[in-house]
Order: sequence, then C-alpha cells, then structure tokens
Amino acid sequence: MFANYHTHTWRCNHAESDERAYIEAAIAGGMKILGFSDHTPYPGLASWFRMEVGQAPEYFQTVRALRDEYAGRIEIHAGVEAEYYPAHFSELMDLLRQNGCEYMILGQHYLDSETDSLYTANASADDGRLRRYADEVEEGIETGLFTYVAHPDVFHYTGTDEALYRAQMRRICQAANRRNVPLEVNLLGLRMGRCYPARRFWEVAAEENCRAVLGCDAHYPRYLNDPKWEEEARRFLAQFGITPEETVPLVAIG
Repeated sequence: MFANYHTHTWRCNHAESDERAYIEAAIAGGMKILGFSDHTPYPGLASWFRMEVGQAPEYFQTVRALRDEYAGRIEIHAGVEAEYYPAHFSELMDLLRQNGCEYMILGQHYLDSETDSLYTANASADDGRLRRYADEVEEGIETGLFTYVAHPDVFHYTGTDEALYRAQMRRICQAANRRNVPLEVNLLGLRMGRCYPARRFWEVAAEENCRAVLGCDAHYPRYLNDPKWEEEARRFLAQFGITPEETVPLVAIG
C-alpha cells in the first residue's frame, strides 16, 4: 500500500506496540504515507476501548515528534478515529483542536454513546437501530469534518427487511458523494472474517459510484506489511468495478 490512514496505538487498550514499531513496519512494507488515527478520547465518556482525555497531549506530541524524526523516509500524520455522537461532538472538537489533531476518520462503533448502546457489529434485527446508525453516519459526514468513513458497513443487520437495509446504506453512500468523502474497505474486518466488508453494502456503493479507500485498521505493526490482505481487498472491490484510491486528501479540522 502506498498510504494507510487507519492506525492505532497501545493507548486504546486493545492494540500493541508503540508508534515507532508501526512506522518501521510501514517503511518495511514500502508505504509512503502513514496516518495514526487511534480511538479518540471523548470528553465525558469513559470507555475501555479508547484513550483517555488526559492522554491526548502526549499522543499528538509523540506522533509529531516522530513525524519530524522520520521526515524524508515516510510522511506521518496525527489524527483520530471518532464516532459522531451529537450530544458530545462539540466538546470533542474543542479537545482535538486544542491538541493539534490533523484529521478524523468516522468509525461509528456505537450509537449516541457506548454507555447506552450495543456495538454496531453485533447482530441486530432492530430496524430502528439500523435507521439510527444511518442517521448518525449521515450526520457525521455532513459536518464536513471527516476525511473518510471507516468500515461504513459495520452495522450487522440481521432483520428480514433487505430493502430497508439497502435504503439506509444508500443514504450513507449518497451523503458520502455529496461531501466527496471516500468509504473504507477495512482490511481488519476482511482478515478476521467479520461482518464487514459486506457485499450487499458495496453493491449499493457501486450503484452510487462511491469513492473507496483501503484501511489497514492496524492494531499490530505487522498489519502494515502484509500484502496478502491488501490484494484480497483489491479483489473484493474489483467484483463491484471499484478501484480504491491510493491517497486521500486530509480534511483539516482546525
């Protein structure tokens, strides 16, 4: 891969190794651009799977220092993967701007907040939850603050109304097109055999002529130097006549 914008660190409590290990793995794999996008701290929300608010300054300072150290060898960026929680989003943006965050990718792992909702990749036949997922992803896209949508097909709908599913996913695809935002094929989901990437989602995305990007979703350095899964992802998209973009312009949040 030429570039990956979806990279985690030990601070999220479910990834391993420090930033330097990820950078070295990316260089070994021939990567030219590496974006760190660890799970954002969210003011007012305590979570097991994201860094704490107090860790934000050190996170961004560390990535910026390594960006300078590795200049000329690889281009490095400091961002976050964030959910769009309407009630808390303004506070989040204040925190990220104060710390010099360069970009965000939208990864809607929960609805409203993780304190009162199920993980979106858990099987759900609830039509209302499906609509809420589409609502929040669409609203997040419409802020104009996200560089791309990570695993847009994460919602694991097991209900019987396939037409409803496709209609809600079409809303996401159309919003992405309105804002010129790419959608990610997630290599971690492919590697782990998760519910995403979802064929039925990408059928809709192809019908809407959506832009696509590959994201390693790296929780281990070795995931940045594994051409097998890059090729699997490219083959997956080729079934729908989609060619992923090699680089994505970062949307500044300042």
